[in-house]
Order: sequence, then C-alpha cells, then structure tokens
Amino acid sequence: MNITAQKKILLARREELASMMQWIEHQLDESPSKDWEDRSSERQGDEVLEAMGLADQAELRSIDAALDRIEKGTYGVCVTCGEDISDARLILVPATPFCRSCTA
Repeated sequence: MNITAQKKILLARREELASMMQWIEHQLDESPSKDWEDRSSERQGDEVLEAMGLADQAELRSIDAALDRIEKGTYGVCVTCGEDISDARLILVPATPFCRSCTA
C-alpha cells in the first residue's frame, strides 16, 4: 500500500468536504425570504443542507482519524481485531478503520 498516495487522497477529500461545509454554512446563513410560501420551501431546503452538513462532519472526523493513524503508523490495521485491512478495501474506503470482517 502506498501510504503517501492514500494520504493525498484523504487530504484532497478533506479539502473538498471543508469547502462543501463552508458553502452549506453560507447557504444556511442567508436571510430568509419575507414571503411565507418561499420561507416554507427554504426551510425544507435548509433541513436537507443541515443533514448534508452533519454527514460531511462525520466523514471529516473519519478522515481526521485516518490521517492520525497514518501519523502513528497504524493506518491499514483494523482498530477492532488488529488484522491488516486489505489494500483493495483501503483503496475503496480510504478512511476505514475496520477490516472487512469487522465491518459486518
């Protein structure tokens, strides 16, 4: 496994998430419409944005944990059983802390 390449992938995804979270925050900070019907529609959109933001925060925490494992030299080792995580799994899910067996 090329740890340097994985780190670049994780950092790029982290940057993408940070940008998306800033955009979401900006959208949520916009002044609400004065029109009641528009405001109702905007509220529904805000709920979707909030859900997206929460999902992005969770993924960001997962990426930060993976980057921490890289720094500690434990990246690619399952945090549950201690077995190596397959390269194929790390390529598909770079931030995963679990091997295939422990995910189920």
